[in-house]
Amino acid sequence: MRLNTIKPGEGSKHAKRRVGRGIGSGIGKTAGRGHKGQKSRTGGFHKVGFEGGQMPLQRRLPKRGFISPTRGDTVEVRLSDLNRLPIDTIDILVLKQSGVVPSGALFAKVILSGKIERAITLQGIAVTKGAKAAIETAGGSIGAV
Repeated sequence: MRLNTIKPGEGSKHAKRRVGRGIGSGIGKTAGRGHKGQKSRTGGFHKVGFEGGQMPLQRRLPKRGFISPTRGDTVEVRLSDLNRLPIDTIDILVLKQSGVVPSGALFAKVILSGKIERAITLQGIAVTKGAKAAIETAGGSIGAV
């Protein structure tokens, strides 16, 4: 094999279609653009979704749903995570420093998942009913949120 004998694969290359080059080409005269109208003209451009002045579909249809701007602020904390912490009085700063909660979280809520076997005191952290019962059964207490 020599470099001057290399050719592309059979059928991989074909001549570009030359529009508007006479009736013999099959795509002469209007060159596949039809007759008259904005799309037939040079520079005949309109925005995506434009419907000729009619109210566009994306504006005709009603809006649905809601995305809360505070959806990533509260983080769930398991009872088993609290059980692993060496500190007895726990607040949001302690959870952030220990890596249980990401640093960007504003609030935390303790959920009933896992077990707690020692008395802890929660301050400024929300708690579910089941988690509250489990903490109080273990001898712990919950401060004001």
